[in-house]
Amino acid sequence: MIFFDIDGTLLNEDKQLPASTKKAIEQLKTSGHKVAIATGRAPFMFKELREELGIDTFVSFNGQYVVAEGEVIYKNPLHKETLKSLMEYAEKNEHALVFMDHEDMKANIEHHSNIEESIGTLKFDHPKFDPGYVNDREIYQTLLFVEDGVEKHYVDTFDQFHFIRWHPVSTDILPAGGSKAKGIEHVIRHLGLASDQVYAFGDGLNDIEMLSFVENSIAMGNAHEKVKASAKHVTKHVDEDGIEHGLKLVGLLK
Repeated sequence: MIFFDIDGTLLNEDKQLPASTKKAIEQLKTSGHKVAIATGRAPFMFKELREELGIDTFVSFNGQYVVAEGEVIYKNPLHKETLKSLMEYAEKNEHALVFMDHEDMKANIEHHSNIEESIGTLKFDHPKFDPGYVNDREIYQTLLFVEDGVEKHYVDTFDQFHFIRWHPVSTDILPAGGSKAKGIEHVIRHLGLASDQVYAFGDGLNDIEMLSFVENSIAMGNAHEKVKASAKHVTKHVDEDGIEHGLKLVGLLK
Protein backbone atom coordinates (compact mmCIF):
# COMPACT_ATOMS: atom_id res chain seq x y z
CA MET A 1 0.00 0.00 0.00
CA ILE A 2 1.28 3.42 -0.97
CA PHE A 3 0.19 6.49 1.05
CA PHE A 4 0.28 9.89 -0.65
CA ASP A 5 0.12 13.31 0.96
CA ILE A 6 -2.01 15.75 -1.04
CA ASP A 7 -0.69 19.33 -1.08
CA GLY A 8 2.74 19.51 -2.68
CA THR A 9 2.71 15.77 -3.35
CA LEU A 10 -0.35 14.66 -5.34
CA LEU A 11 -1.31 18.25 -6.11
CA ASN A 12 1.09 20.97 -7.22
CA GLU A 13 1.20 24.56 -5.98
CA ASP A 14 -1.78 25.43 -8.21
CA LYS A 15 -3.73 22.52 -6.63
CA GLN A 16 -3.67 20.65 -9.93
CA LEU A 17 -3.16 16.89 -10.30
CA PRO A 18 -0.33 16.34 -12.83
CA ALA A 19 -1.32 13.99 -15.67
CA SER A 20 1.74 11.82 -14.97
CA THR A 21 0.63 11.38 -11.35
CA LYS A 22 -2.88 10.28 -12.30
CA LYS A 23 -1.47 7.82 -14.84
CA ALA A 24 1.04 6.44 -12.31
CA ILE A 25 -1.68 5.80 -9.74
CA GLU A 26 -3.82 4.03 -12.34
CA GLN A 27 -0.81 1.84 -13.17
CA LEU A 28 -0.27 1.04 -9.49
CA LYS A 29 -3.85 -0.09 -9.09
CA THR A 30 -3.75 -2.13 -12.30
CA SER A 31 -0.65 -3.89 -10.94
CA GLY A 32 -2.57 -4.87 -7.79
CA HIS A 33 -1.14 -2.30 -5.39
CA LYS A 34 -3.37 -0.52 -2.86
CA VAL A 35 -3.35 3.29 -2.96
CA ALA A 36 -4.22 5.53 -0.01
CA ILE A 37 -4.09 9.18 1.04
CA ALA A 38 -2.48 10.60 4.20
CA THR A 39 -3.26 14.29 4.65
CA GLY A 40 -3.82 17.08 7.11
CA ARG A 41 -6.99 17.95 5.22
CA ALA A 42 -10.50 17.09 6.36
CA PRO A 43 -12.34 14.35 4.39
CA PHE A 44 -14.77 16.84 2.82
CA MET A 45 -11.79 18.76 1.42
CA PHE A 46 -10.60 15.95 -0.85
CA LYS A 47 -13.76 14.00 -1.71
CA GLU A 48 -13.51 14.84 -5.42
CA LEU A 49 -9.84 13.82 -5.52
CA ARG A 50 -10.66 10.46 -3.90
CA GLU A 51 -13.40 9.89 -6.45
CA GLU A 52 -11.17 10.88 -9.37
CA LEU A 53 -8.43 8.47 -8.28
CA GLY A 54 -10.73 5.73 -6.97
CA ILE A 55 -9.30 5.79 -3.46
CA ASP A 56 -11.30 4.47 -0.48
CA THR A 57 -8.57 4.33 2.18
CA PHE A 58 -7.34 7.53 3.81
CA VAL A 59 -5.75 9.08 6.86
CA SER A 60 -7.18 12.57 7.38
CA PHE A 61 -6.67 15.37 9.93
CA ASN A 62 -3.05 14.23 10.28
CA GLY A 63 -4.18 10.87 11.63
CA GLN A 64 -7.26 11.72 13.68
CA TYR A 65 -9.93 10.28 11.33
CA VAL A 66 -9.00 7.10 9.48
CA VAL A 67 -10.94 5.15 6.86
CA ALA A 68 -9.86 1.76 5.46
CA GLU A 69 -11.62 0.47 2.36
CA GLY A 70 -14.63 2.69 3.03
CA GLU A 71 -14.93 1.85 6.75
CA VAL A 72 -14.16 4.32 9.56
CA ILE A 73 -11.64 2.44 11.72
CA TYR A 74 -10.26 5.15 14.01
CA LYS A 75 -11.40 8.50 15.43
CA ASN A 76 -9.44 10.71 17.82
CA PRO A 77 -11.23 14.03 18.43
CA LEU A 78 -9.84 16.97 20.38
CA HIS A 79 -10.73 16.98 24.09
CA LYS A 80 -13.86 19.14 24.21
CA GLU A 81 -13.35 20.94 27.52
CA THR A 82 -9.71 21.73 26.74
CA LEU A 83 -10.77 22.99 23.32
CA LYS A 84 -13.28 25.32 24.96
CA SER A 85 -10.50 26.65 27.22
CA LEU A 86 -8.36 27.24 24.14
CA MET A 87 -11.26 29.08 22.49
CA GLU A 88 -11.52 31.44 25.47
CA TYR A 89 -7.76 31.99 25.42
CA ALA A 90 -7.80 32.74 21.67
CA GLU A 91 -10.74 35.12 21.94
CA LYS A 92 -9.03 36.99 24.79
CA ASN A 93 -5.99 37.43 22.54
CA GLU A 94 -8.12 38.23 19.47
CA HIS A 95 -6.82 35.21 17.53
CA ALA A 96 -8.97 33.53 14.90
CA LEU A 97 -9.84 29.82 14.94
CA VAL A 98 -11.48 27.39 12.53
CA PHE A 99 -13.08 24.20 13.85
CA MET A 100 -13.18 21.10 11.64
CA ASP A 101 -15.06 17.83 11.76
CA HIS A 102 -15.31 15.24 8.96
CA GLU A 103 -18.20 17.08 7.29
CA ASP A 104 -17.54 20.83 7.51
CA MET A 105 -15.59 23.70 9.09
CA LYS A 106 -16.70 26.85 10.93
CA ALA A 107 -14.90 29.95 12.25
CA ASN A 108 -15.04 31.74 15.61
CA ILE A 109 -15.10 35.09 13.80
CA GLU A 110 -17.13 36.61 10.97
CA HIS A 111 -14.07 37.37 8.86
CA HIS A 112 -10.31 37.41 9.25
CA SER A 113 -7.67 38.10 6.59
CA ASN A 114 -5.40 35.31 7.87
CA ILE A 115 -8.21 32.78 7.47
CA GLU A 116 -8.98 34.02 3.98
CA GLU A 117 -5.29 33.96 2.98
CA SER A 118 -4.44 30.46 4.24
CA ILE A 119 -7.71 28.63 3.54
CA GLY A 120 -7.68 30.30 0.14
CA THR A 121 -4.46 28.50 -0.79
CA LEU A 122 -6.46 25.25 -0.52
CA LYS A 123 -9.06 26.69 -2.92
CA PHE A 124 -11.75 26.98 -0.24
CA ASP A 125 -13.81 30.00 0.82
CA HIS A 126 -13.67 31.61 4.24
CA PRO A 127 -15.68 29.34 6.59
CA LYS A 128 -18.94 30.65 8.00
CA PHE A 129 -19.12 32.04 11.54
CA ASP A 130 -20.35 29.53 14.13
CA PRO A 131 -18.51 29.55 17.50
CA GLY A 132 -21.01 26.99 18.83
CA TYR A 133 -19.96 24.41 16.25
CA VAL A 134 -17.84 22.64 18.87
CA ASN A 135 -20.76 22.02 21.23
CA ASP A 136 -22.57 19.07 19.65
CA ARG A 137 -20.00 17.34 17.43
CA GLU A 138 -16.54 15.80 17.51
CA ILE A 139 -13.83 18.22 16.35
CA TYR A 140 -10.79 16.44 14.94
CA GLN A 141 -8.65 19.45 14.11
CA THR A 142 -8.67 23.16 14.80
CA LEU A 143 -6.73 25.81 12.93
CA LEU A 144 -5.12 28.67 14.84
CA PHE A 145 -4.32 31.80 12.83
CA VAL A 146 -1.19 33.47 14.18
CA GLU A 147 2.24 34.43 12.87
CA ASP A 148 5.17 32.04 13.30
CA GLY A 149 6.35 31.96 16.92
CA VAL A 150 3.15 33.32 18.47
CA GLU A 151 1.78 29.79 18.94
CA LYS A 152 4.48 29.16 21.60
CA HIS A 153 2.15 30.66 24.19
CA TYR A 154 -0.47 28.06 23.22
CA VAL A 155 2.08 25.22 23.20
CA ASP A 156 3.15 26.14 26.73
CA THR A 157 -0.43 26.40 27.97
CA PHE A 158 -2.22 23.48 26.29
CA ASP A 159 -0.11 20.34 26.62
CA GLN A 160 -3.05 18.09 25.62
CA PHE A 161 -2.72 19.46 22.10
CA HIS A 162 -0.04 19.21 19.39
CA PHE A 163 0.67 22.25 17.18
CA ILE A 164 2.02 21.91 13.63
CA ARG A 165 2.53 24.92 11.36
CA TRP A 166 1.26 24.45 7.81
CA HIS A 167 1.14 28.06 6.59
CA PRO A 168 2.93 31.32 7.53
CA VAL A 169 -0.24 32.50 9.30
CA SER A 170 -1.83 29.22 10.37
CA THR A 171 -1.09 26.26 12.64
CA ASP A 172 -2.89 22.91 12.96
CA ILE A 173 -4.06 21.90 16.43
CA LEU A 174 -4.26 18.13 17.01
CA PRO A 175 -4.56 15.86 20.03
CA ALA A 176 -1.14 15.37 21.64
CA GLY A 177 0.60 12.37 20.11
CA GLY A 178 -1.51 12.53 16.96
CA SER A 179 0.22 12.16 13.59
CA LYS A 180 -0.13 10.63 10.14
CA ALA A 181 2.16 7.85 11.37
CA LYS A 182 -0.39 6.86 14.04
CA GLY A 183 -3.17 6.85 11.46
CA ILE A 184 -1.15 4.70 9.06
CA GLU A 185 -0.39 2.31 11.89
CA HIS A 186 -4.13 1.73 12.34
CA VAL A 187 -4.55 1.01 8.61
CA ILE A 188 -1.61 -1.41 8.60
CA ARG A 189 -3.03 -3.30 11.57
CA HIS A 190 -6.58 -3.34 10.20
CA LEU A 191 -5.57 -4.64 6.75
CA GLY A 192 -2.84 -6.96 8.02
CA LEU A 193 -0.04 -5.40 5.98
CA ALA A 194 3.62 -6.22 6.54
CA SER A 195 5.84 -3.20 7.23
CA ASP A 196 7.93 -3.77 4.10
CA GLN A 197 4.75 -3.55 2.01
CA VAL A 198 4.07 0.06 3.03
CA TYR A 199 5.31 3.16 1.19
CA ALA A 200 4.66 6.87 1.73
CA PHE A 201 5.25 10.11 -0.20
CA GLY A 202 5.23 13.56 1.43
CA ASP A 203 6.67 17.06 1.40
CA GLY A 204 5.54 19.01 4.49
CA LEU A 205 6.57 19.26 8.12
CA ASN A 206 3.49 17.25 9.10
CA ASP A 207 4.91 14.37 7.00
CA ILE A 208 8.07 13.90 9.07
CA GLU A 209 6.56 11.38 11.51
CA MET A 210 5.01 9.46 8.61
CA LEU A 211 8.22 9.30 6.58
CA SER A 212 10.23 8.31 9.65
CA PHE A 213 7.73 5.56 10.52
CA VAL A 214 7.10 3.96 7.12
CA GLU A 215 9.79 1.53 5.99
CA ASN A 216 9.77 2.79 2.38
CA SER A 217 9.60 6.60 2.50
CA ILE A 218 9.99 9.09 -0.34
CA ALA A 219 10.22 12.89 0.04
CA MET A 220 9.27 15.14 -2.85
CA GLY A 221 11.94 17.26 -4.51
CA ASN A 222 9.98 20.34 -3.39
CA ALA A 223 9.94 19.13 0.24
CA HIS A 224 11.30 21.03 3.22
CA GLU A 225 14.93 20.04 3.95
CA LYS A 226 13.91 18.57 7.31
CA VAL A 227 11.40 16.39 5.48
CA LYS A 228 14.00 15.18 3.00
CA ALA A 229 16.27 14.25 5.90
CA SER A 230 13.54 12.06 7.40
CA ALA A 231 12.98 10.02 4.21
CA LYS A 232 14.93 7.13 2.70
CA HIS A 233 14.59 8.50 -0.83
CA VAL A 234 14.10 11.90 -2.47
CA THR A 235 12.31 12.15 -5.79
CA LYS A 236 11.86 15.07 -8.20
CA HIS A 237 9.67 18.15 -7.77
CA VAL A 238 5.91 17.56 -7.96
CA ASP A 239 5.85 19.53 -11.24
CA GLU A 240 8.67 17.42 -12.70
CA ASP A 241 6.70 14.14 -12.59
CA GLY A 242 7.94 13.61 -9.04
CA ILE A 243 5.42 10.89 -8.16
CA GLU A 244 6.09 8.86 -11.29
CA HIS A 245 9.86 9.23 -10.84
CA GLY A 246 9.66 8.24 -7.17
CA LEU A 247 7.61 5.13 -7.89
CA LYS A 248 10.18 4.05 -10.46
CA LEU A 249 12.97 4.88 -8.02
CA VAL A 250 11.64 2.35 -5.48
CA GLY A 251 10.73 -0.24 -8.10
CA LEU A 252 6.94 0.00 -8.00
CA LEU A 253 6.74 1.15 -11.62
CA LYS A 254 8.94 0.29 -14.57
